[in-house]
Amino acid sequence: MNGIPQYIIYPKRQSSPHYIPSTYFIHTHTHTSPHHNSRRSSRHRQADVITTTIMGAAEPVGERERVSERRREEGGNARNEEGRGVEQGEVVGVREKVIDSSNFDVNNDLNNHPGDSHVAMMQRLNPTNPLRIVAGRSSRMPTSSPSQTPLHRSTPTPQPSVTTLSSRRYTNKISLFLFVFHMVAAVGLVSFLIFKGIQGLIEASESVKRKERNILKFYLPQVEAASLLSITLAFAWQKAVRQWPRIMVHFILWSSSFLSLSAGILLICFQKPTTDAVGVCLIAFAIGNGLYACWVTPRIGFCTDILIKSLEPVPKLGDLNRPTYCMLGVGFLWMSLWILAVIGAMNFYLTPVVIIALVLSLTWTAEVMRNIVNLTVSRVIVLYYLRGMQSSTLSCFQRAVTLNLGSACLGSLFVPTIEALRIVVRGLNLLEGEDEFMFSCAHCCLDVLQCIFRYGNGWAYVQIAAYGKGFVQASQDTWHLFQRQGMEPIVDSDITSSVCFLAGVCSGSICVISVAAWTAKVHQTYTATLSLLSFFIGYLMTRIAMALPQACVSCYYVCYAENPSNILFDKTIQDHQTVMAADHDVEPTPRLPI
Repeated sequence: MNGIPQYIIYPKRQSSPHYIPSTYFIHTHTHTSPHHNSRRSSRHRQADVITTTIMGAAEPVGERERVSERRREEGGNARNEEGRGVEQGEVVGVREKVIDSSNFDVNNDLNNHPGDSHVAMMQRLNPTNPLRIVAGRSSRMPTSSPSQTPLHRSTPTPQPSVTTLSSRRYTNKISLFLFVFHMVAAVGLVSFLIFKGIQGLIEASESVKRKERNILKFYLPQVEAASLLSITLAFAWQKAVRQWPRIMVHFILWSSSFLSLSAGILLICFQKPTTDAVGVCLIAFAIGNGLYACWVTPRIGFCTDILIKSLEPVPKLGDLNRPTYCMLGVGFLWMSLWILAVIGAMNFYLTPVVIIALVLSLTWTAEVMRNIVNLTVSRVIVLYYLRGMQSSTLSCFQRAVTLNLGSACLGSLFVPTIEALRIVVRGLNLLEGEDEFMFSCAHCCLDVLQCIFRYGNGWAYVQIAAYGKGFVQASQDTWHLFQRQGMEPIVDSDITSSVCFLAGVCSGSICVISVAAWTAKVHQTYTATLSLLSFFIGYLMTRIAMALPQACVSCYYVCYAENPSNILFDKTIQDHQTVMAADHDVEPTPRLPI
């Protein structure tokens, strides 16, 4: 008996307007007829209508319409279920339909095994997995007829991985583990030192008890007062910058120099070696600060324009300051315990080493808290710029303290160090001298730091918050965006971070003046130590609060570099690029994010 296999291809149902069918169901039916010679010509014409070539040939319109009509009648409900699966991102299978082909008997000269064979198969049509025709137990690759014109399928190009705004992976897990381990160790050390301090008050000799009581009496009130004063000043600076940015930029630049100079002169007036040393350091900083303010005066106009523009979304997001409140509250509680640990360390072995360890631990912890606020605000602002949506500040805060905490820890550890070294080297490069070897070394060091800066910079927090990238990858991608838009000179000469840094210096200087005057009246011996502690606390608290305006400015730069045609951006950056291109003598500004 002779017969020919017939193939009917059923494309997968379309469940979206962009669907391209690539999965087919092949139904093969072999039928034999004893009268094949007389009916061959008429049946052969019918077979030409219903037989479909496999590798890319088009299916006849009439048969395709009949098959589609039959499928619509039989599988209406199944189509709805499959459509819902595609909308949810699921892979939809192919429903197998067996169609009786007894009306389509076609005979030819091919010899097949007698009987009816019914073969069904599914394969994926792609260049690496071609469709194979299986009839009975033999397999062969299909060949197209010369009269048929095959459709040329273009090989799909691999698409790059799409960066998503909803990444749920943890970033920089090693840094996260180190920070958690450090916090466990810090809590243990603080608890132990507090225990030792209490033990000294209860069980020690009278001389030790007297010393402990004096420390508690003359240390604790001043430090707690400095903490409360610094929190008040932190909110005052942030509120003033948001309300009057054009005035406050000038005021912070010059008042920081004046306040640090005043604090230094006050400490020198006490005529103690320790206070004189601290006072000289503050006066030297005030002189350098004044020179810096004179140098960046021509750039204040552009800085205030960007600051005003970047702060526009803040009033629309009413709860954007809640992470700041939370971090300042946690910071106040931790500093209260920390100062008790410092008091306990004064009656412990290796007191200087223990106090230095406590200071470094507090510095890293406070910097991480500041960057948590930075990440939270950055995500809210980024979603506003890129998606035009008002997201939940609480959910962004939860994301910052869980998924992105590792990146905040890593950035808090390295960015201040890199920026501090860049400031020193840039300062040396701006000076001219006769020692060519020294200045050639300074140029070489600056080039090395510039290279390192591309792998770790403060601009990375925007892409960390937006796309959940690691710190190093976010730094590279952000700097690549700036290079692509020609924005490197602009972002490198930005002084917003310097303004936020100097606001912390202002708060620290005010705390020094208040605490030093108070301590000099009650116990002058502790004046220098308490002055340093109060400056340190005032600076850290203010930096946490000033993370909000700094994050807004960073988001404005990075989001503009990603999409300059966004309607939320004006031509401020573009116009400034033109001005800087015409002025080739513009030097980059040392940024002060510490």
